[in-house]
Amino acid sequence: MENGKSVDSQFIQQHLANERTFLAWARTAVAVVGLGFLAAGVVFRSSEYASIGHSLAVIIGVSSVILGGLIISCATRDYFVKRKTINDSTFHAPGLSIWITFASLGVIDVFLLLLVILLLM
Repeated sequence: MENGKSVDSQFIQQHLANERTFLAWARTAVAVVGLGFLAAGVVFRSSEYASIGHSLAVIIGVSSVILGGLIISCATRDYFVKRKTINDSTFHAPGLSIWITFASLGVIDVFLLLLVILLLM
């Protein structure tokens, strides 16, 4: 701390951007969890596919809640790593959290597509 200024104050814009990014990840996690609750709450009409649809809705619901927790965990970790690397002037853009989110959302998207197909049959 020099002249009453902290290390963080040297990079105010970068830290504010880091916080906005963290909050965007938090909103994404909440949306994914909400999607899981929506999928789990789908009511199936009586059909030959009702049990498959119910099982699929449970899988989507549980995996979405787990994914939401994973997203917020990765976002929190990335936030603190970025904060340190910004102050140390050694910043590297993260990749792992992006790939985990992309792959997980892709799998959930496929399951949701199957769920919609079952609902329309």
